[in-house]
Amino acid sequence: MDQITNLSKRAVPFPVEDPQLIPSKRYYDETFYRAEAEHLWPHVWQMACRLEEIPEIGDFIEYKILAHSVVVVRTKGGIKAFHNACRHRGVRLVGAPGNCKTSGFICPFHGWRWNMDGKNTFVFSREIFDEAVLDQDEINLVPCRVELWGGCAFINFDSDAPSLLDVITPVSSVMDVRNVDKMRSEWWTSTVLPVNWKLAMEAFMEGYHVMRTHPQLHEVTMPGHDSYGQDLGHSEGHHRHMTSREMVDQTLEHFRRLSIGMGGMIHANDVAIAEELALAELPEDPGTAMGGWIRRVNDEITSRARARGVPMPDLTAIAATHRASPVQYIFPHYFMLPMFGNMASYRIRPLSPETCLFEIWSLTLFPEGREPKPPAEPAPIPHNDPGFPDIPRQDYSNLPLQQLGLHAIGFDHMRLSRKMEGLVSNYQRLIDGYLHGVAPEKLAAATQLVCGPYESPIKDLGF
Repeated sequence: MDQITNLSKRAVPFPVEDPQLIPSKRYYDETFYRAEAEHLWPHVWQMACRLEEIPEIGDFIEYKILAHSVVVVRTKGGIKAFHNACRHRGVRLVGAPGNCKTSGFICPFHGWRWNMDGKNTFVFSREIFDEAVLDQDEINLVPCRVELWGGCAFINFDSDAPSLLDVITPVSSVMDVRNVDKMRSEWWTSTVLPVNWKLAMEAFMEGYHVMRTHPQLHEVTMPGHDSYGQDLGHSEGHHRHMTSREMVDQTLEHFRRLSIGMGGMIHANDVAIAEELALAELPEDPGTAMGGWIRRVNDEITSRARARGVPMPDLTAIAATHRASPVQYIFPHYFMLPMFGNMASYRIRPLSPETCLFEIWSLTLFPEGREPKPPAEPAPIPHNDPGFPDIPRQDYSNLPLQQLGLHAIGFDHMRLSRKMEGLVSNYQRLIDGYLHGVAPEKLAAATQLVCGPYESPIKDLGF
């Protein structure tokens, strides 16, 4: 008998009944928000921090999600995580990054102490307590499950959940060959958006919005090609309308605008290499010209980076064997946007039914041993701040209007394209699986289907 029948089919508020229609109340209803807090977030892998945030023994950070707080710390034995609460009276022990190698964790209320491994080392006036309430195992910090991948620490409150790699393997294999674990932060920004966390994510699950939201990119994106300028295999007839020179020049302009607009996803030095190689004579056939030019750009970026000691993968080789979408999604709240040897990454966390914290990292590969000092955790700035690059600011401008529009009388559902906006449907129905109480092995299999490239079609999740 399927395990779901043994769980009394927990009711889901505003379920997705048609995969092409997403009920609007899922984005603001308090009942749905509470259901996520109770049945989703306690059971999923969450990107808690980048490992360069805690480079030294004793370094720690606080990760917050809803009402929960976790301390992630680098110890002599590796990365560990603990629930952020004193075992005496429950006071949160830390609220900012720091180092506990010398002092340990000290409760500011009564001075109880713990070492970096979570072991209680001091109880003030121990003699006033009954020994029965001071059992060592009971007064040590409560561990939180933590696993590492992609240069990050991921936490999960569910000790019985499948391992991280068991649910993200399709994405991990694509990103591992890009040395994502060796990438380091150039900058890190954050903002509080006046929108539901799911709404903030869905803007990056499809490219359908580029035409209107990012017109500067749309006008230099060739139909049938991805952001790398590579043929997607469904562009018959497009080549004959452009010469080789026009195709290369247009792709080069796309690179320039993406570099400026994202502020780090594609670096100026990569654009300079592409510009240099574009000066060479091109074959007459546009398809041959584009393919050859992109390969030369990949080869030159690879060789020049390696000459500087950068652990750059063979970009031409991995383009053939582990092709990556410009946007890769990891359920429930993490995105990676790879481009040549660089990557942007996004993390989104709910703050209330209609607000969320949106963070952006710019990541790249540096010569080994010469990685920069990691940026400090940023204070959120207004979402319309001119300090944000153009492309995120354009995305942020739409989202508050969408959140307001979802409350409109008569607007009951979002209507999705089965081909272009399928990822929105897929992850929303996976959320329903958690809220409904679907068996963990089915959720793990469905997560593997959901994690991956944007613009995925609607899929059968198996429940």
